[in-house]
Amino acid sequence: MKTTKSTRATKAAKSSRARPLQGKYLLRLFVAGATARSRQAVLRVRQLCEAELDRGGILEVIDIYQQPELARANQIVATPTLIMEFPRPVRRFIGSLANTTGLSVELAVSAKRRIAL
Repeated sequence: MKTTKSTRATKAAKSSRARPLQGKYLLRLFVAGATARSRQAVLRVRQLCEAELDRGGILEVIDIYQQPELARANQIVATPTLIMEFPRPVRRFIGSLANTTGLSVELAVSAKRRIAL
């Protein structure tokens, strides 16, 4: 049986959910192709991860054109969409990530809550 790129990516995404994430964040960024908007979203989320999460996060970038099954499974209706899977509760940030204030505040609140635990 031939393993395709999307099958390997799906398996990798499933295995990342099985990994222990204690003290870490799991963020999934869904983008549509290699557009300027997609590149900008990836850059901003990486910058936020470094600044707010003190490199305590795992960022998975998923192109919905290359992996449509993951887009369906996560009910993605617009891009870019950032899903903060862990810590719970799951949060979604949909649309332009140009104004990162709300996202930064949300991540900082979660980081403080994580430290308190």
